[in-house]
Amino acid sequence: MISEKENEYLTRTGPGTPMGEMFRRYWIPALMASELPEPDCPPVRVSLLSERLIAFKDTSGKIGLMDEFCAHRGVSLWFGRNEEGGLRCPYHGWKYDTNGQCIEVPSEPPSSGFCQKIKLKAYPCVEFGGVIWTYMGPPEHKPPLPEFEWAHVPASHRYLSKRWQQSNYLQAMEGGIDSSHVSFLHSGDINRDPLHRGTDGAKYARSTNTTFDIHESLGGLMIGARRKAEPGFHYWRVTQWMMPWYTLIPPYKGNALNGHAWVPMDDENCMAWTMTFHPTRPLTPQELEAMENGHGVHCELIPGTFRPVANIDNDYLMDREAQRQKIYYSGIKGIAIQDASLQESMGPIADRTKENLVSTDNAIIMARMRLRKAARALEKGTPPPGLEPESHKVRSASFILPEDGPFKETALEATAMKIGEPFVAV
Repeated sequence: MISEKENEYLTRTGPGTPMGEMFRRYWIPALMASELPEPDCPPVRVSLLSERLIAFKDTSGKIGLMDEFCAHRGVSLWFGRNEEGGLRCPYHGWKYDTNGQCIEVPSEPPSSGFCQKIKLKAYPCVEFGGVIWTYMGPPEHKPPLPEFEWAHVPASHRYLSKRWQQSNYLQAMEGGIDSSHVSFLHSGDINRDPLHRGTDGAKYARSTNTTFDIHESLGGLMIGARRKAEPGFHYWRVTQWMMPWYTLIPPYKGNALNGHAWVPMDDENCMAWTMTFHPTRPLTPQELEAMENGHGVHCELIPGTFRPVANIDNDYLMDREAQRQKIYYSGIKGIAIQDASLQESMGPIADRTKENLVSTDNAIIMARMRLRKAARALEKGTPPPGLEPESHKVRSASFILPEDGPFKETALEATAMKIGEPFVAV
């Protein structure tokens, strides 16, 4: 367990908090590119790190991300008119450009210079990989753009989705690096889901006896989870955790790779991004149809929103008969919602002072330590890890090894990102 003070330190991410200041040093996935599809399209509300922001694409195609509220009397600019190179508040016509600079106040003469005195807080944005990224930290410390493999494969090789999760980012992210729960919570789906069933990995993942071998990487952790395979052999699943909130899920042979990003909206909500991609081929129509229908690690959303159809208000469409028959181990359908339901059940912010951790929680313990250590180092002026593009150039993997086989050496070779080459999976 950790203390209440340590839990507060790790889970609070608003302006001025140690964790919030550290997270602002990274490029952050703010929106899907499809949310701002064309110049002068409707603006979009964005919640990031307890800041309420508005995003828009102006007439020239430039993207702006700024304070949601007009500097005049606090009206939400979501109601604004996106036209002629700026976003205009519909209340009194104050207009802002993508840098947050006020460029027109109809009631004041231009000669007064009043506009130049009004500027909303704004953050730079870059669009690539199907994502609009933003940087919310000090301009002089802006890092290089991310080099995650999923963001740089052709668009035909990638499928992105995101869902609103009603919990703090940390308990969501900790679920992403906890490989032992797969044998229980997801046991029904890995046998039935069209993107998992029929693989050797799905067969071996049924084993509930899991041993971990964890190593620090340049930007996070390389997490090996070992299960029994055939006599004399072990099945290894290698998860990558990359600071501050990214995970790469161990793959199943013949399928695409998957990853997550657990981005804090505020202290009690996060946006769970899901990235499915293949480094050497386009995703097939069958794969795309499955993901669009909520299979794999994606989920079905309420149309026009990022809220899952199965959510806390309808008890996640719990099916006790399916639970009894072990069709779905928890009675909840779908891998993503199985995770979300249990993580949200912990409360908006999990009380970690009541935990009783065991050996299978070592990756969670190490991730907490690395986050805390990095934030404290930043308070003393040392940049956090995971900013270097080189730290992003890793893959997840799964493989079979003899019982006395060298895990670390095999894992480092198997997880190296080799552009245009297949990944390692069973």
